[in-house]
Amino acid sequence: MNDKLSELLQNSTKEEILDYMSNKLEKSDEAPFWKEKIVPFVDAILSVLLPLEKQNILFTPEGNKEEKLTSELFYKWTDLISLRTLAFTLELSNTNNVLLRTSYKNTNYKEIDLEVLGKYLSSYKVNLTEEDHLDFPVGNYNMHIGMVTIIKSLF
Repeated sequence: MNDKLSELLQNSTKEEILDYMSNKLEKSDEAPFWKEKIVPFVDAILSVLLPLEKQNILFTPEGNKEEKLTSELFYKWTDLISLRTLAFTLELSNTNNVLLRTSYKNTNYKEIDLEVLGKYLSSYKVNLTEEDHLDFPVGNYNMHIGMVTIIKSLF
């Protein structure tokens, strides 16, 4: 897949990616409401995906190995429920010092900082204390679908 987002994800820092998106949003005709929401959303996702990529342990929401961070993989993680599951998977992995719930076996794993992702998800009332208790406002889920549509339109 040779698209601009994949190129950015593979060759740029998180700050460069966020700057690019911010600039694209500023030049777009999207409402300020969306502009304020999208950059923190992308920041939260990249705060965990880029460290996973650096450790060569990227995976899909289903736990399957991925070689590199592409736009396709990025969009899979934009689903709010998948992102919530990722937070729980990485929290459990951090506690056990090994990557869990994936097809990776006996791989090196260094703790991943979950502060940015945790703050982001909490700001949308996503329950991060009880994994089996999936509860957050449906409007927040729908808003994230809208944000993904806008992100795709930028590329």
